[in-house]
Amino acid sequence: MSKIEVKNVEGAAVSEAELSSDVFGIEPNVPVMHQAVVAYEASLRQGTHSVKNRHNVSGGGRKPYRQKGTGRARQGSIRAAQWTGGGVVFGPVPRSYAKKVNNKMAKLAMRSALSGKVADSELVLLDELKIEEPSTKKAAAILKALDLTGKRVTLVVDDEAVVEYLSFRNIPQVEVYGVSEAHTRCLIDNAALVMTVDVAKTLEEALA
Repeated sequence: MSKIEVKNVEGAAVSEAELSSDVFGIEPNVPVMHQAVVAYEASLRQGTHSVKNRHNVSGGGRKPYRQKGTGRARQGSIRAAQWTGGGVVFGPVPRSYAKKVNNKMAKLAMRSALSGKVADSELVLLDELKIEEPSTKKAAAILKALDLTGKRVTLVVDDEAVVEYLSFRNIPQVEVYGVSEAHTRCLIDNAALVMTVDVAKTLEEALA
């Protein structure tokens, strides 16, 4: 088990949490993390880019001029690629950029990301995170108390924590994810990863 300091929203250390070393204390597998991040970013690409080849360009139904006797190179259609307004050769067409990462590798990547954050002292555990009503001012005060103002922060909250999500989402350089939405890229793309002990336990159960 890995013991990690737990703070309250005022920034004071209140206890220690025991988390599984199999999730928060392994040797990070960098190649697997890289593959998971590449697959995630590839899945964001729409792949709707498209060009017209010589078969799709309009016009060019007849030979532009006779084959011989003009002194110019022979041409068969103004839709050919060498003509202005002609078709594009080997241009992009609609396609899927999705890459497959199996569940075992995806979980290993997330465990590696969490373990790396613990090793770098960039994981901030809170005993609880509750805001009565949406308030960006209160959310900013919590970040200030944790000495995270101005830093790139990823906050992972419970899926039902709507008020907390609404409170933090408008703060610059802060990204908020529900625990079921968390992925390798969001876990590592920050200077501090913030979550409650309950969220950490949920991740621990899902990744064990």
